[in-house]
Amino acid sequence: MAAAVAQGVSLNHISRESSDIRRLAEFYKEIFGFEEIESPNFGEFKVIWLNLPSTFSMHLIERNPTYQLPEGPWSATSPVADPSHLPRGHHICFSVSNFDSFVQTLKEKGIQTFQRSLPNGKVRQVFFFDPDGNGLEVAGQ
Repeated sequence: MAAAVAQGVSLNHISRESSDIRRLAEFYKEIFGFEEIESPNFGEFKVIWLNLPSTFSMHLIERNPTYQLPEGPWSATSPVADPSHLPRGHHICFSVSNFDSFVQTLKEKGIQTFQRSLPNGKVRQVFFFDPDGNGLEVAGQ
């Protein structure tokens, strides 16, 4: 079996979009014990970041009604294949220690991507879809 492309992989966060992120945050805090942590100010949309101590983070993102992303992978009436919409859509994020070579391999495999960085520039991000249309993000320094 060939060696994996990604190295130093770990789960970074799970993202969920909602038209009412405060309601969703309260649910996850009450039911699962998430703690609200400092969230960046993206300006154009609201976010609430939650953390489950010693486990992982969940980012709740204000839904943009003009995007045609499905509520979930199986609810789309037609495929949406534009990864530039994923920063505000459903996606799972993994952290890797070899960000540049990882992104290069995605490109070599013909996988359409969208890249950006957090507003402070400290974390680089690449967004893409898996073969079933689920949104993915990989973050690196």
